[in-house]
Amino acid sequence: MKSAAAAGVVSARLAWAASDEKQKSPAYRLVAHTDHDRILSAAGKYISETPLTITAFPAKRSAGGLHDFYSQADYFWPNPKDPNGPYVNRDGQSNPDNFDEHRKVMIRLSIQVPALTAAWLLTGEHRYAARACDHLRAWFVTPETRMNPSLNFAQAVVGSSTGRSYGIIDTLHLVEVARASSFLVGSALGGEDSTAVKDWFQSYLSWLNTSKPGMTERDAKNNHSVCWALQAAEFARLTGDSAMQNEIYRRYREIMLPSQMAVDGSFPQELARTKPYSYSIFNFDVMAGLCQSLKGLAPDPLTFSLPDGRGLAKAAEFIYPYIRDKSSWKWAKDVEHFDALPVRSPGLLFAGVAVGQRKYIDLWKTLNPDPTDKEIIRNFPIRQPLLWE
Repeated sequence: MKSAAAAGVVSARLAWAASDEKQKSPAYRLVAHTDHDRILSAAGKYISETPLTITAFPAKRSAGGLHDFYSQADYFWPNPKDPNGPYVNRDGQSNPDNFDEHRKVMIRLSIQVPALTAAWLLTGEHRYAARACDHLRAWFVTPETRMNPSLNFAQAVVGSSTGRSYGIIDTLHLVEVARASSFLVGSALGGEDSTAVKDWFQSYLSWLNTSKPGMTERDAKNNHSVCWALQAAEFARLTGDSAMQNEIYRRYREIMLPSQMAVDGSFPQELARTKPYSYSIFNFDVMAGLCQSLKGLAPDPLTFSLPDGRGLAKAAEFIYPYIRDKSSWKWAKDVEHFDALPVRSPGLLFAGVAVGQRKYIDLWKTLNPDPTDKEIIRNFPIRQPLLWE
């Protein structure tokens, strides 16, 4: 009887997903039309792949345990003057010899679950949702394979730190997993598992808000605080924490915009980096994702601006010409991966729809939605905008 009832819930959800296309918003229909074949092609590959979590890759350098996420700070290298001493910083230059397996499998999760969920929404075929749910159970429910809901050992530096607050940016790749989960919990995912997944994200959200690393990252002055905010906003959305959503929106209006965005829509802290082009686009995309996550609050986050005009629309106005024509970029070229950019900016889509700028959407359509460069993928957390309407 329980199975029959669950099947009825799932069938109802599938009917909604597959048959109500005409009732969807123009933005949803736009993305569905643009990405239909791309989504189904990706999901067709991923449906045969079984879940992998961090527990499959023990990290010998980690000060944590098997279930603790671990990564090394990207831009730290052995010191030529002291090969056995603490690593030293080379900003913008990623060390290829760092332990990266936990990040890789989290990115794998962040690519596969949203694609499978989007395929389910497009077709109503339960097999896609079933495989996505397998990943959610492995990462957030099953005791043997789940990840601990904390990030104490991320972006460690050999010889000086077992983990740093900056590492919280690594779980930016859980944002779209949480977004996909909002479609799966209570429908394709069973009741107990749905509760466990939401409990995991609630626990992690609590850690982000109360731990020293979390609070340090929240108060950062550059893209790291925006990345913290996007994570916290989307996890709060999944768990129904409206108070947290409102607090994050307050911080966006009163702290992030005034301190990070210039009147022309640029991000001065990002322009000062050794990869100014990449970080400018990245912060724009993450800020746009934050506004999209908070959509429904008042005033509308996507169209909100400070009295001097600073807001998402101004950021889009600034970056659009340089995404359209990279050769017009007026600042230094990135020290690495400059040739791999730009890729399909979700910020162009979200801003274009919000402010009615068709040229942003038209440019978004022409850009590569599936980059293969490892560094670009690391800074590309929103890949399935079908889930974000």
